Amino acid sequence: MNWWGKLVGGAFGFMLGGPIGAILGAALGHQFDHGLGGIMKDESFGAGATERIQAVFFTATFSIMGYLAKADGRVSEQEIHVARQIMQQMRLSDEQKKAAMRLFNEGKQADFPFDDVIDQFRQECGRRTNLVQMFLEIMISTAMADGVLDQRERELLYKVSEHLHFPRAIFERLLSMVQGQQHYAGGAQGTTTVTLADAYAVLGIDKNASDGEVKKAYRRLMNQHHPDKLVSKGLPEEMITIAKEKTQEIKSAYEDVKKSRGMR
Repeated sequence: MNWWGKLVGGAFGFMLGGPIGAILGAALGHQFDHGLGGIMKDESFGAGATERIQAVFFTATFSIMGYLAKADGRVSEQEIHVARQIMQQMRLSDEQKKAAMRLFNEGKQADFPFDDVIDQFRQECGRRTNLVQMFLEIMISTAMADGVLDQRERELLYKVSEHLHFPRAIFERLLSMVQGQQHYAGGAQGTTTVTLADAYAVLGIDKNASDGEVKKAYRRLMNQHHPDKLVSKGLPEEMITIAKEKTQEIKSAYEDVKKSRGMR
């Protein structure tokens, strides 16, 4: 039985508490034990930890996605489309889709406890840096769904990254990478023209990087986005398609850069 089956079936050896437990419980119509406080530090890397984090990742992803979508004062059709697109990529069941949309709508509420939710997410993830980075990439994609990243959205993304202890310089590079990835995705769909600058952005390096630095960046990114490794760290199995698409974009960008440089 996967994390979702155990969650709805009440088969977890412990229950989620804290703000994430409250929000997920409301979305599922369950009453979780809030007395546990949401943070089980002794079990952070113990038995069942992966399934617990998968539930936390799912909850934080869709609720904070809704929070960011409302950042510019209104939720655009593009932002709703991104949320539904991610659900489609995840091949969620009807029950899971309903829960995801309820979480998205919770995030849009004026009293959504953003600080508490993102802080609990960080504590639950612990030292799983690659998992946190994947979360940030999804949040950036949501904020940029309408093709524009306004100042309020940028400020909220900074706030998210700061709560997750992501240095500003690394976050800015991540922002550029996601922009490049979106251009690559658009190029594959024929909606945008992909440039070599986009390829460098996807790899998180500039055109003056040495061939050795290009190879190092490629290997690092492929390791960070390896689907099986991310799932083992707590990425919901349903999100493996998203990770696979990102690795394909990274490979495509690397091939473009290699070709432009005559690298073997």
